[in-house]
Amino acid sequence: MIGIGAVYVFAGLVFAVIALLSAGDSGNPKRWANTAFWGLFALSFLAGDYLGDFGNGLLVLAMVLIAGTVGLGIGKNQTTTVQQRGTSARLYRNKLFIPALTIPVVTLIGSFTFKHIALFNPAQITLVSLSIGVIVALLLARVLLKQPIPAAFQEGRKLLDLLGWASLLPQMLAALGAVFALAGVGQAIGGLAAQAIPGGSRFAAVAAYTIGMAAFTAIMGNAFAAFPVMTAGIGLPLIIAKFGGDAAVMTAIGMLSGFCGTLMTPMAANFNIVPAALLGLHDRYAVIKAQLPTAFLLLAANTVLMYALVFR
Repeated sequence: MIGIGAVYVFAGLVFAVIALLSAGDSGNPKRWANTAFWGLFALSFLAGDYLGDFGNGLLVLAMVLIAGTVGLGIGKNQTTTVQQRGTSARLYRNKLFIPALTIPVVTLIGSFTFKHIALFNPAQITLVSLSIGVIVALLLARVLLKQPIPAAFQEGRKLLDLLGWASLLPQMLAALGAVFALAGVGQAIGGLAAQAIPGGSRFAAVAAYTIGMAAFTAIMGNAFAAFPVMTAGIGLPLIIAKFGGDAAVMTAIGMLSGFCGTLMTPMAANFNIVPAALLGLHDRYAVIKAQLPTAFLLLAANTVLMYALVFR
């Protein structure tokens, strides 16, 4: 049965190729640091189950040591020239979007259909569908755009070189959120919320959950880190257990509320700080400042929307 294990192997092989390509890039002054960093990341996917918690912890510390001391460099790989890119853009025009749009389309179709096929694990069907979507998009790019398969890995490496260690923040922060949940942070927050929220106020409970999701996301830098903490502390005991709310509605809109916090914080470096650096903006917080009005409006809308739908 195809499940999360196959997804891990696929991701591990991709990062292993990235590590090998980094090793062969003599134009990168820190190519061995890049090789070690992405090689260790690949190892975490390929052999994480065998390393155990302690082994994976040491692996993460080694990655932090590399990124924090030596640092990662930017390679000199170039698959096409500027002129060739311009020619391709004029030749293929909107066809360039087909491989990118294939990924969400295949993921959506697979999420609804693959669960009925015995070959796939229904509990992990979304991640499996996403992986299949990536493979289909890669093959489509080869057929439609006449680009060689190695070019995709080189361009992927180029993007990872630009983002560096910040590309791992979502995964690391999500893991930290799970640690916080196991440590009982959610229960502590829930106790404080129960004292502050009026006993019979459904709206206050909803507002505490949505605003708490945004605030904790802003602190952690990732909505996936905030979700287990706020859901265990406020969502489950108050909105669902006490007031009988719908879990599906609460979690869906709750995650959207958390993403509002992502728009507000420099802790979400891969979304808000790295783009400012890549664009060469003088104000490193320019992206956040531009997003703040949208973030507050969306948070207010999510709060009203959850209150209107979660108790129906």
